Formats: sequence, structure tokens, C-alpha cells
Amino acid sequence: MRKIYLIIVFFIGIVSLQAQELNWHTNVKEAIAIGNKEKKPLLLFFTGSDWCGWCIRLQKEVLKTPEFEKWANENVVLVELDYPRRTPQTAEIKAQNNELQQAFSIQGFPTIYFANGTDKEGKVNFEGLGSTGYVAGGPTAWLEVANGILKKK
Repeated sequence: MRKIYLIIVFFIGIVSLQAQELNWHTNVKEAIAIGNKEKKPLLLFFTGSDWCGWCIRLQKEVLKTPEFEKWANENVVLVELDYPRRTPQTAEIKAQNNELQQAFSIQGFPTIYFANGTDKEGKVNFEGLGSTGYVAGGPTAWLEVANGILKKK
């Protein structure tokens, strides 16, 4: 009987973890629509996911932690703008990401911009709230910086 109880608890834990999984959008226009509907700013994550050591480190130390997941679900709409070297992307995603890299003057990776977006008649506009990148100290230190940016809005 005890084994059955432990198995049930284990499966419930797995299901609840999957239900909280983060949704990283790759289409900025869709993310803007969601952000406006939910009244949340966008977190634009400019990354080189398959080659940038600092990007991989930020993912591991912050963006894939339970603390970040909880915070992100409550505060932002996540957008991944990836510039991979080995992972294939559609022409549309490449064009969108390159345009946004120029628009935000991204010089290095990782860079995270917080912004509110509007999409009127196919034209996308952003109100920048602030930016950050890798912050040493794990999720607590990174979230302190992010909360400071969001409080300014």
C-alpha cells in the first residue's frame, strides 16, 4: 500500500511540474498580443543558444530554475530571439530576429530587454523598460535586477 501511495505522489509531482513549464514565444507579434491581453511586459531574450557560453550559463543558473519559472509566469511574457550557428531556423524567424537585433542595437549575447509592445496595422513598436544580461549570483540576484527594471515602468 505504501508503494502505491509513493507512486501516486511521484506521478502527481511530474504532472504538476509539466503544467508549470514555461512558454517561450518565438513570434514577437503573437507575444505582443498576449502581453497586451494579460497586461504584462515582454522579456526579450537575445541568445546564441547553441554556441554562446554565457547564454548557456544564464539558462542553467537562472532561466531554468523554479524561482524564475514562478516569477516569469506572474510577471512577463517570454520571447526567445535566438541566433544559433547549428540549429536550423525558418527564414521568417531569422528575418524577425535580425530586425529586432538591429532595432535594439544588440551588441552581445546574452542580452535581455524588457519592453511593452504594440502592433498596429502590421507595424511593431516597443517602449523599452530596461535591459540586463548575465548576473552572477543565481536566480535571486538576477530577479532582483529584473524587478528593479520592472518597478520603473
